[in-house]
Formats: sequence, structure tokens, C-alpha cells
Amino acid sequence: MIISWRPLEHAEYRSSSWFPGLTGLRALAALAVVFFHYGGPALDRLQGWIAVQLFFVLSGFLITTLALREEDRTGRISLRDFYLRRVFRIMPVYFLLLGLTALAVTLTGVYQSSRLADAMPYYLTFFNEVVDYNTPYPTSWSLGVEEKFYLVWPALLVLTSFAKTGKTALRLLIGAGALGFVLGVLPLAPAHQWASLSVHYGSLVVGCLLALALHHPRGFAVLRPLTSPAAAVLVTLGFCLLQLSVKPLGAALGGSWQFVVPVYAAGAALLLVAVVSAGPVRRLLSSRVLTFVGDRSYALYLAQTGAAGVTGLLFPTGLGKAVATSAVALLFACGLRKWVEQPAIAFGRRLVAKGERAPAAERQGPARVR
Repeated sequence: MIISWRPLEHAEYRSSSWFPGLTGLRALAALAVVFFHYGGPALDRLQGWIAVQLFFVLSGFLITTLALREEDRTGRISLRDFYLRRVFRIMPVYFLLLGLTALAVTLTGVYQSSRLADAMPYYLTFFNEVVDYNTPYPTSWSLGVEEKFYLVWPALLVLTSFAKTGKTALRLLIGAGALGFVLGVLPLAPAHQWASLSVHYGSLVVGCLLALALHHPRGFAVLRPLTSPAAAVLVTLGFCLLQLSVKPLGAALGGSWQFVVPVYAAGAALLLVAVVSAGPVRRLLSSRVLTFVGDRSYALYLAQTGAAGVTGLLFPTGLGKAVATSAVALLFACGLRKWVEQPAIAFGRRLVAKGERAPAAERQGPARVR
């Protein structure tokens, strides 16, 4: 197969309706988190915990890119459609697994002692990230961060969509201001929980800023050299080195993980630029195995604790448990995708399509676009 060694053109990027390499990245991020939790000290150098930040950067990039393309296509951004898609994408699996977790700990008589009862009000209202004690549903903390971000950022895009000139510059300024605030409170992070939590929003904002830059011709021109296959390989290797350097980097930056996250998020953003263009990196990440896992990564990520409860009967810790837990969680995720995720997503799309066909007078919300 002949590989074109030229960088990606802006028109090609804007016409791409799917970025298959990003699905593979989600798979690797989800597996990295599982292996961090259950792989034991032998995998400590991989520092898989920080791969959650890759999820955040990806999320910010994708929701912003989709919103900007909707705006180009229709002239406006629909908050109604955005929230319908998010609700039916996120909540069915989330609440089903929360309910199953509550049922399991109740049947085993540890609902109170597991502290799930204490955390339940936070889990039901998506304040998961403020739960600072162990529960049987610990990985859901990232959902609390994302759901609150989804309430704010799309609304800001809608508010700024009415600008006559300088729309992209205004959005970049807002995003840069939010990122500057996060970086400004980092020195307080070790002493204040709210400052520690804010760093996660910084990763989401980095993804949003990347989407804004790539969507605009001038921003794309700055980053375009990274889209050549040769540059993409170098960027990917550099990111792998960054992943392996998380622990020493944290020590060099004062021993606090919060200071590493912005550096990692910036590296993840550069990696996304490399992945969206054709070449060996995207081809590798678009393999059937990684795409299969990536399509199920959300459910796999949430199901890992329950899966570990099953595999713990045979594997106390170590590589064997990490592999077995990933396999069982993937099995759970396959069932959830077939019987919960896909039907819910399809239902949400039908609601969006129904709203699009409704007469203008019946459309709900001021941000209706199509």
C-alpha cells in the first residue's frame, strides 16, 4: 500500500465525517486505566491512571468539532439536540450499572459499610467527583466532571454563535481564559479539593481549543505539519515517551500529579492531530481489535470494578488479574452495547430527527438549528 507523505488538507479534514483512529485511542485509554487499577506494582511505570485525561481531551475535541460542523451546516447549534444525544448516550448504561452495583452490595449485606449509601446522592446527581472515599462504583467520578462541563461549554458556543465577526477568536479567548484559570489555581491544588478537581476541566478545555484551532483555516495551517505520516509517527513516539515519564515528570514538577496533567493534556492534543490524518498511526489505531474495544470502551470503563469482583476470586492482583478483568469487563460491555447502548442511542437519534421534522412553531428551545 502506497502512503501519501503530504500533510492533510483543511478541506479533507473538514469533510471527514469519522475519525477512526480516535476509537482506537479510546480503547487504549480504557485498558490503561484497567491495567493501572489491577495490574499491580509491575505496571506502575505505565501510570495508566492519567489516561483518563486522554478521555477528557478526546471528549472536548469531539463535542466541539461536532458543534462547529453543525453550525456550519445549519447556521446554528442546537442545545436540545446536543443534550438529547448526550442523555441517551451516557445515562442508560451509567444508571443501569449503578443500579446493579447497588443491588449486588445490598444482596451481600454491605450496602452501608461499602459507603455506597453515603455516595448515592452524589451519584444520582452527577457529583461523583466530590466523593473522596472508596465505594463499589469508583470510576464513575469522571462522569461527574464531564456532565457539568457539558452544561457549560455547549451553551457558551451557542451564546457566541451570534457574534457577527471574530467568532472563533472570541471562543478561543474564552477557552484560553478558562485554561488560564485552571493553571492559576494549580498551586492551591494540594491544599484545596476544588482546586484539585479543576485540573480535569483543563484537559477538557484543551480538547475544545484544539477543535477550534483545527476548524479554522489559520489554526489548521499552524498544526498542519503534524498531520504528515512521518510527523505523526514522531508525535506518537513522543507521546509514548511522555506516558512512560509521568512519574519522574511529576517528581520534577514538585511531586504533585496535578502539575503533570496540563503537560499530558497538551501532549494528548498533539497526538490527536497526528491521529486524524491518514498514515501508519491511524491505520494501527483503526485495527479491528482496537476499534472493537474502543466502541465498547465507555461501558468497559464503568464495568471494570464489577468485573474485578468476579476475577478477584482467581487472581488477587498482578498482570493476570488485569488481563482477566479487562476480558470480563469487555464481555459485560458487549452485552451492554447490544442491549442498552445502541438501542438508547438510536432512540435519542429518533427524538432528534422527530424534532427536526416538527414545524418551526413546535420546536423547543431558542437554540433550535435544523
